[in-house]
Amino acid sequence: MSTDAEMAIYGKAAIYLRKPEKERIEAQSKPFDAKTACYVTDAKELYLKGTILSKEGGKVSVKVLDTDNTVTVKEDDVSPMNPQVR
Repeated sequence: MSTDAEMAIYGKAAIYLRKPEKERIEAQSKPFDAKTACYVTDAKELYLKGTILSKEGGKVSVKVLDTDNTVTVKEDDVSPMNPQVR
């Protein structure tokens, strides 16, 4: 929900529920590479956003975006952010 008309159903609370304009523009203008952007399975958080650094013999090195840590996981534990439509 991003337009004022859609947020109107929340009344006076709408200004607190919407992200600031500056933050929304920054998020929209970030570069995105569909080949390296991925989700990695995690025991506590279920899935974490990450960027694939390298693939080698069934293992994938991923930089987790929230913590900036690099983890090595099995290729089955990595899901693309934009899966192909079949």
